[in-house]
Amino acid sequence: MIPFKTVTLCDKHWIDEIVMAEGSRSADYNFGNIYIWDNRYKQLVARTEGRMLTKLRYAGKPTFVFPIGTGPLRPAIEALREYACAHGYEPFCLRGITEEHRALLEQEYPGCFAFSEDTDNADYIYEAEKLATYSGKALHGKKNHCNRFEAENDWRFVPLTRELIPGCLDMLDVWSEENAERLEKSIVYEHTAIVRAFAAFEKLGLEGGVLYVGDRIVGFTLGELACEDTFDVHFEKAEGSLNGAYPMTCRELTRMLMAKYPSLRYINREDDMGIEALRRSKESYKPVYLLKKYTATWSVI
Repeated sequence: MIPFKTVTLCDKHWIDEIVMAEGSRSADYNFGNIYIWDNRYKQLVARTEGRMLTKLRYAGKPTFVFPIGTGPLRPAIEALREYACAHGYEPFCLRGITEEHRALLEQEYPGCFAFSEDTDNADYIYEAEKLATYSGKALHGKKNHCNRFEAENDWRFVPLTRELIPGCLDMLDVWSEENAERLEKSIVYEHTAIVRAFAAFEKLGLEGGVLYVGDRIVGFTLGELACEDTFDVHFEKAEGSLNGAYPMTCRELTRMLMAKYPSLRYINREDDMGIEALRRSKESYKPVYLLKKYTATWSVI
C-alpha cells in the first residue's frame, strides 16, 4: 500500500527534483502550492520510482493527481488504482491532467479513461515580455494606468524580504475585510494560504515584491519558479481603489524576475477558480494561452 504522508518542509528537496524534471508550466505541482494550500486540499504525498504520488480532497471528496516525474508511468497508476480500490474511492479519478498527461494516459491506457475539462482550473499563461512592457494595442490600457500611477505617486517597488512581511500582512487584513462579501468562503482559504506562505517564506524559496507609495504598502506579490522558463505567481494583492496599483505590481515583479532569470519566458498567473470577476481580470492581461486541465475518470467496468 502507498505510504502517503502529510507534506512538510523536509519534503521540499525531493519534490523540487521531481517537479523540475517534469518541466511543466502548471501551477498544480510546485512545492510551494502544495504546502501553502494544505488547509484546503489536505494533500498527502509519496514517491515511487521517480514519480510523486498525490492524494487530496477536492470538493469534499478524496481524489488523486497525475503522478508527475520521469519514472515508469504504469506502476504509479496501478499503485494509485489499487489504493483507491482498497479504500472504496470509486470511480478512480486523476485531477490536474494537462494535455501532455492526457496523451500519456491515452497511450498507456487506450480507451480506459474518460476526460472532462476543468475550465475553472485552467492556468492563465502570459508572455513575460508583454507583462514587463504592456506593449501593443491590447495592453494599451494597462500601460496608461501605469503611466498615470507613475506621474501621480512617489512610488518604489522592492524585493520582498522577511522584514516587509508584517506590513504586507497588515495590508492583507484590510484587503480581506474589504473583499470578504464579494469572495465569500474562498477568501478564507486564500488568507490562510498567504499567511502560511509568509511564515515559511525563506524555507519555501518564494520570491516576490512590494509596491510602495511613500511609506505605505499598496501592493505585494509572491510566487516561485514552476519550471526553467516559467514563474508561477501564487498571490498578488493591491489597493483596488488606487488607480494602476495592480498593473504596476504585476509589471514590476515581471521586470525584476526577467533581470534575475535570463531564461524566463512565461508568467503563470494561475486559475480563476470560476470567479467571474477574477476571470475578467486575468483575461484583461491578455494571456498567450490557457493551460487546460482535465479530470481523468476510469471508465472500464
